[in-house]
Amino acid sequence: MRRFFSNFAGGWPAFGLLLIRVASGAALIVNGRERIYSGQNLGLLTLGALTIADGILLTAGLWTPLAGLCALALSVTDFLIYHEGMGPAILLASMGAGVALVGPGAFSVDAWLFGLKRINIENLERPPRQ
Repeated sequence: MRRFFSNFAGGWPAFGLLLIRVASGAALIVNGRERIYSGQNLGLLTLGALTIADGILLTAGLWTPLAGLCALALSVTDFLIYHEGMGPAILLASMGAGVALVGPGAFSVDAWLFGLKRINIENLERPPRQ
């Protein structure tokens, strides 16, 4: 997973990425919930369940490149099926693609699992010289 990101941004950029992830994840969860409660057919129920699962992954910052690309695909698919407001679909698709390309930031499960690890070499003993 580390090879997908050049860096897990820290500080204020990480906070900005967290806000984008939470906003897009919450929008996906609400959209999926609406689709499940409409309960028209099995295909749309599956689309709703996938949308909720992707929203949870995106909010947590887990498997972010995959979750961002899925957000892009799900928002386009949702627009093509329902033909409702193109603005929210474009916004959600661009947020998903942006997070997939930039990375999740330091405040994410991906950073915790796959971020840079530090090794403290001060406490390591040196072998005696001969």
